[in-house]
Amino acid sequence: MANQWGARDETISASHAAAVTPSDAAVFDSSTRGLYVGGAGDVAVTMESGAVATFVGVVAGSVLPIRCSKVMSTDTTATSIVALF
Repeated sequence: MANQWGARDETISASHAAAVTPSDAAVFDSSTRGLYVGGAGDVAVTMESGAVATFVGVVAGSVLPIRCSKVMSTDTTATSIVALF
């Protein structure tokens, strides 16, 4: 399945990045390849599968290698989040 950033191939690194404003309503145009977390805290997401997960205690400077469709404002305390596509 292709997305707006190119062919879906998990072996290829990200080709696009965008700052994230956590929102319980907004959904990304395509699923991420990962999230960069600049400021420590918790990150609540909706995964590509539709499952909801909260990553607790994410360290500043971490990259979460996850395919998610949303970063939720509820339960997200981390800051400076960048979506990698």
